[in-house]
Parts: sequence; C-alpha cells; structure tokens
Amino acid sequence: MKSFLVLGLGRFGRHLAGKLMDLGNEVMVVDQDEERVARMASKVTAACVGDCQEEQVLESLGIGNFDVCFVCVRDDFQCSLETTAALKDLGAKCVVARADQEKQIKFLKKIGADYVVHTEMDMAFRTAMRFSARNAFDYFELTPQYAIFEIETPEDWEGRTVMEVDVRRRYNVNILGVKSGDVIVPLLDPAYRFPTPT
Repeated sequence: MKSFLVLGLGRFGRHLAGKLMDLGNEVMVVDQDEERVARMASKVTAACVGDCQEEQVLESLGIGNFDVCFVCVRDDFQCSLETTAALKDLGAKCVVARADQEKQIKFLKKIGADYVVHTEMDMAFRTAMRFSARNAFDYFELTPQYAIFEIETPEDWEGRTVMEVDVRRRYNVNILGVKSGDVIVPLLDPAYRFPTPT
C-alpha cells in the first residue's frame, strides 16, 4: 500500500483518487472548493479544503509522508507551476503534474516535476498502440522500446506449446503470463500448451 496526495478535484483528480483507493492505497485529497471536497470525503482516506498555492497549507499536510504527490490543477497553469515547485521545496519524494498543453510539459519538468501527464496525448498514444496491434485487449508502455500487451491467443498457437511456437525467436516477444477469466498465472514453463477452444 502506498500513500498518495491528490491536489485538485476536477474530473481527472476525482477519477485518479477513486482509482488509487480501489487499488488499496491511502489517498488524501485537497481542493479549495468545499463542495468537491465534501463529495469525495467519504471515498478517500482524508480530505482537506485548502488553497494549494498557499505554502502553509502544503506544509500542514506533511508532504514528505506521501509516496507520490499529484498536481491535478486545471485551467490555471501558474497555480500548477507554483504548486509543483513548492512541493519539491517541501521535500516531496515524487511529484506528478498534469499538463493541458504540450508546451507546458517542459516548464513543469524544468521546475521539478518528476513526471508530467498530458491526458489527451497519453490517451491518444495508448489508444493508437492498442488498436494498431492485432488482437490486443490492453496495452501498457514501460519505455518507448518495451511494452506489455494483453492479446488473444493467435489461432496458429492453439494446441501447441510455447517451445513449439518459439515466440521469443520468431516474434521477439516474451510471454509473461496466461489469463484465464480474471486469474493471471505467471508463465515460466516452455512446455505450456495453449488450449484449443472447445
């Protein structure tokens, strides 16, 4: 379990906080809008009304205690910049800032953001990769050179073993696991035989 701070409860911040909670983490949210905070209070570990541009507010949160701090401020890039810089000054271990425009990415990185999320660009890349790959259900990029794909078993693999298919040599891929229903079993055995549909 990790501890996260989410600053800003627009759509992105709300969805992010909710998913982090679903994944079993501790999540604190902060927004200056009392209604937004009230709506999220029962869904997260802790909620606070405050202006994240005020350093005293950030200091009171114990920034160093969070594994990751997310700056999800929308429509106010100056606020996003100031908050990102303040978090780093206060000893944040990792700051992830949200950008609305491509040109904002370099500024956020320059003032200390460890990672910058450009939601539209990231989703466009992910969608392009997912739907360009044959039979892919899902896709997760590790680096520009390496990614994890969830794919349907190709027809010509059915009834054959991993060794017979020779995926590493023929396709330059490694099989990490096999999914059956909601269960994923790590695959280490080259003698594993891909099932034939009944």
